Amino acid sequence: MILLSYCRINDKCVVKDGKIIISDLPITHSLSHIYRYLQLDYPKFFKMDNLSKLGFLGAELLLNAHFQDIENRQQKRNISIVCCNRAASLDNDRRYQETIKTSEFFPSPAVFVYTLPNIVTGEIAIRHKIMGETSFFVLPKFSAATIWELSQSAFDDSEIDYVLSGWINFEFGKSDLFLTLLQRSQNPNTNVNETILDQLYTKYQ
Repeated sequence: MILLSYCRINDKCVVKDGKIIISDLPITHSLSHIYRYLQLDYPKFFKMDNLSKLGFLGAELLLNAHFQDIENRQQKRNISIVCCNRAASLDNDRRYQETIKTSEFFPSPAVFVYTLPNIVTGEIAIRHKIMGETSFFVLPKFSAATIWELSQSAFDDSEIDYVLSGWINFEFGKSDLFLTLLQRSQNPNTNVNETILDQLYTKYQ
């Protein structure tokens, strides 16, 4: 696998390929701040839960930059998405719980639809018209080794040329994202392994 690009989003900054794009993020509404800074135009963003917003922004940073011309846009169909986190969809689950715990029981369908963590991979696939398999795994903590192994497994499908993989976690108002865009390679001397992934993740804490 070849590492084409990576991005990191947390409560302190937004980083793409080692360059800090945004620093000094506001304490509140930081995801909306990033959206506006990137000058995106996707109104559905404001209907998403925080986990989906976070994953959406990471995918925008990587996919829009790499797949710019028409030929490359067609290649986006051959992407697999493999993501993990620790908190699953708990941030939104708690919001949903708030809508049903009172005596005036009235669950919110708009909130309920995001009570599964794999919705974020679906939102990314819809946005970018990705046809490859999407998957989401819940782990006890960030594991570069697991993410690397899952990414390798995605390339077992011969039709997959790229894998968007990484860590998307949102809990208690805190963002923690590390996404990579990987490309299939026949060369055994590739530029990525689990150690490199771990170093890139921990560099911006």
